[in-house]
Amino acid sequence: MELIPLTPDYPLTAFDCGDEDLNKFLLDDAKPSQELRIANTFILEADDGRIAAYFCLLSDKVSKDEVIGSRWKKVRSRFPKGKQFRSYPSVKIGRLAVSVDFRGLHVGKTMMKMLVNKLQIERNALAFRFITVDAYLSAVPFYEKNGFVHLTKKDEDEHTRLMYFDMMEIDG
Repeated sequence: MELIPLTPDYPLTAFDCGDEDLNKFLLDDAKPSQELRIANTFILEADDGRIAAYFCLLSDKVSKDEVIGSRWKKVRSRFPKGKQFRSYPSVKIGRLAVSVDFRGLHVGKTMMKMLVNKLQIERNALAFRFITVDAYLSAVPFYEKNGFVHLTKKDEDEHTRLMYFDMMEIDG
C-alpha cells in the first residue's frame, strides 16, 4: 500500500466506508477543500489501485477555552514557564476512513502510523505540538489504541469526542 497526496487530477473512484458522510467528503468535498486551502487529503492506495482508506489534515489548536480544569493543567504543564500560553498549535485529523473492503486488515492502524510518520518528517516545515481529532463515538476506542487521550469532559454526551496526541511522545 502507498500513501498518496490527493491531487486535482487523481481519479476518485467509488469508496464505501459504511458512513455516508465520510464517503461524501472524499468524493465531493476533498478536492474543493484542498483548492480552498482548508484541508489536505491523503489516499492510502492498495496495490491493486483501489482506495483502501483516506485521511485529511487541517490546522487546529489546543486551547484553554476548549478544555476545563485538570486536563488543561496537564497539557500546560508540558511546557516550561514562559512558554505556557492559552493555546498551542496542532494538526487536526478532519476525516479518517477505511473502506469496508479493507476492514479487519489493520489498515487503520497502518494508516495512523503513516500519518504520524508523515507529520514527524514534515515537522521542520510546520511547528505544532499536538494532533487533534473530533472522534465519532464509535471511533474513540481506535484513537485510544493509537495513543490519543480525551481533551475535555465537556463533550461526553456529544456525538464526537475531542481527543489529542502529543507528538513529543514519539520524540522520546
